[in-house]
Amino acid sequence: MPFLIGTDEAGYGPNLGPLVISATLWQVPDDWGDRCLYEALHGLVFAGGGPRSQRTGLVIADSKVLYNPSSGLSRLESNLLPALNAAGKTPETWRQIWEQLVPGAEQRFHRIPWYREYDCPLPMVTHATRLHRHEDTFQKIEQLGVRLLAVRSAAAFPAEFNAAVRAADSKGAVLSQLTLELVAGLLASLPEVAVLIHCDKHGGRNKYLPVLQTAFPDHPIRVQRESRDISQYCWGPPDRQTTIRFVAKGERFLPAALASMASKYLRELAMAAFNEFWIAHCPDLKPTAGYPVDAKRFKQEIAATQQRLGIPDEMLWRER
Repeated sequence: MPFLIGTDEAGYGPNLGPLVISATLWQVPDDWGDRCLYEALHGLVFAGGGPRSQRTGLVIADSKVLYNPSSGLSRLESNLLPALNAAGKTPETWRQIWEQLVPGAEQRFHRIPWYREYDCPLPMVTHATRLHRHEDTFQKIEQLGVRLLAVRSAAAFPAEFNAAVRAADSKGAVLSQLTLELVAGLLASLPEVAVLIHCDKHGGRNKYLPVLQTAFPDHPIRVQRESRDISQYCWGPPDRQTTIRFVAKGERFLPAALASMASKYLRELAMAAFNEFWIAHCPDLKPTAGYPVDAKRFKQEIAATQQRLGIPDEMLWRER
């Protein structure tokens, strides 16, 4: 497959903060077939875990491997930012990374109090020297005929998310729609060649033909498989066929793992700005990651301040 696309999200379950979805685009040699990128890049890229020696290498993995609240952003940031640099993205600030990955985000931030004035330098926690150690890794990857061409993201902030879910009457449908819009944008930038697209399952569903046909109305889409583990579809002639898979634990596919990392990093940046805003108004407030149980605690504790500032629930709270 000359081109590979992987997608994943962060923030599907929380009540606070955005849903973020990312897609990464890779070019591989023409004779690639269905070869696994992790196997092809063995010794250069690791999927996390393993011997101590691997932890100094470039890790591209499910964001859950690289980030947890107790260990912080360092491992996620130190592996993601060099990958973005390889794709031509060199953000130096919080606002720059949003504008580079989510074009038009700056205009939307003006409507959201906690983002309106916020900015900070990047990297947030990683020393710059740690980022440079992976530069030669991407040079070696390119020597194998593998190139990371693009990383793009989409974000649905609470008011936008609520409106979209009401219109679709389904949170899963919103995830699929935003994901396939990202995919369509990447496909539009490519010549007519074979492409393999790999997505995590959306809301546990197994059937995606209707949403695919809506997203790609000019193509008669063929169902190849619909099962609990994988749902696979294709369109186009055999020599330049586009194949899309929705797979349980889809981040096992390297391009989807990098998408998971980008989505998680952007969401954590969004929550950093959100928490800083509210703690400035409520100094004793404990920060939140936005997930349901703690989100209710957080909302109760800011209720009086929220009312005083005139911030409506619609801007703050995701209904599903």
